[in-house]
Amino acid sequence: MIRDTIKAAQITAMKAGEKDRLAAVRLILAKIKDRDIELRTASQQPDDDAMVVEVMQKMIKQRRESIALYEQGGRVELAAIEAAELAIIEDFLPAQMSDAETSAAIEGIKAELGAETITVTSVSAVEWLPVFPTPEMVQPFTASALSNLGL
Repeated sequence: MIRDTIKAAQITAMKAGEKDRLAAVRLILAKIKDRDIELRTASQQPDDDAMVVEVMQKMIKQRRESIALYEQGGRVELAAIEAAELAIIEDFLPAQMSDAETSAAIEGIKAELGAETITVTSVSAVEWLPVFPTPEMVQPFTASALSNLGL
């Protein structure tokens, strides 16, 4: 589980005296805990890893936006801090499939179905699941764009 990896990284950072990494890991754990609290009243609980990945992807988006704003404002030192946090957060995410791997997977589905093109509506999720071990491995926009282009 990703949550366990993050907790282990917190302990490692404490022992190594890495203050910046420790602060970023604590921030990740705090955001995950906030999301846990939000989900207490939810009727359906999402998969833990999926929820953790969702939280971290949101954090990554926030960091990227902050970096852009800091650079526009001439605050390079704050942009560097955000970039360091971004790198730490990205370390915990599952590896993303490259465009080439995504294209190869889509080509395999097309060959299996005998289709010339694939649109999101013509392929059910059941056919996609075996190709991608976890949904987090495919960048949503990449998969969607490649699919709509028939690649």
